[in-house]
Amino acid sequence: MENPGILDGIESYISKFDPKSTSKLVFWIFIALIVLIAASTCFYTVKADEQALILRFGKHVDTTNPGLHFKLPFGIDKKFAVPVKQIFKAEFGFRTHSAGVRTQYDPNDQSQESLLLTGDLNIADVEWVVQYQISDPLKFLFSIRKPVAALRDLSESVTSLVVGDRTVTNVLTVGRASTQNDIEERLKQKLAEYNTGLRVVEVFLQEINPPETVKPAFNAVNEAKQEKEKLINEALKEYNQVVPKASGLAKKMISEAEGYALQRVNEAKGDADRFNAIRAQYNKAKEVTKKRLYLETMSKILPSAKEVYIIDDKSNQPIPILQLGQ
Repeated sequence: MENPGILDGIESYISKFDPKSTSKLVFWIFIALIVLIAASTCFYTVKADEQALILRFGKHVDTTNPGLHFKLPFGIDKKFAVPVKQIFKAEFGFRTHSAGVRTQYDPNDQSQESLLLTGDLNIADVEWVVQYQISDPLKFLFSIRKPVAALRDLSESVTSLVVGDRTVTNVLTVGRASTQNDIEERLKQKLAEYNTGLRVVEVFLQEINPPETVKPAFNAVNEAKQEKEKLINEALKEYNQVVPKASGLAKKMISEAEGYALQRVNEAKGDADRFNAIRAQYNKAKEVTKKRLYLETMSKILPSAKEVYIIDDKSNQPIPILQLGQ
């Protein structure tokens, strides 16, 4: 049984309002709500690392930079914010679980991405990272479906192609830098060709290893190659030490021999000239020149002689003439 006192009180309270004034109040409240909704949907803010695309009835009409902006309300203009200054990364062959001082990786196997066939029909386990940015927000949102997935597919395709053109030794050792640069350039071309709106910042080959099943044999081969390089370098070092020294010694001996030959030739020429000069004088005065030569010769010999003997055929023993020692 309802309480008649309460119902009577409600009816008397409602009867106090004028229907016309109530309609006006509802109208102005409705107008105020529309104004508030319009004000809340007219203004929008773009963050410092973003650009915003404005679509009017689905058509792109403006691209706005960071700051406060105005657009048409009630969903006429729709805003799509895109982080154009952030650098994203795509990992292949591994997944980072948490980054920090001690980075933790996802233990799940990602070998379906990283095992690649090389040009010499070997298999290399290649892990790499692609860092990228959104360069064109309009193409990124509306040119192709799932541009990030397209980047991953293109990166796997390009990396497989580049690694397949090289030997496993080249990829693992001296050709690592050129492989990385080649992947980066080809991926940039493909992303531009497919209008993904993405730009490659850097491609980094993180790890390149042989498969686990052949790693011991591969390490043994690498050790043998390193030992070979070591021996070659030691031989070159010894060569660079011995050969220049021997070459210098040979040049020294040749120079000394040439100097000695020149000296002997000059001495011989001097002796010949002296002999010719003496012979010319001898022809002019034979007796005088003969006596002079004899005296000059004796003057050189006698100072060094200590005893002089004369041998006479008629005598039984030598006759001492000059006894300087006594």
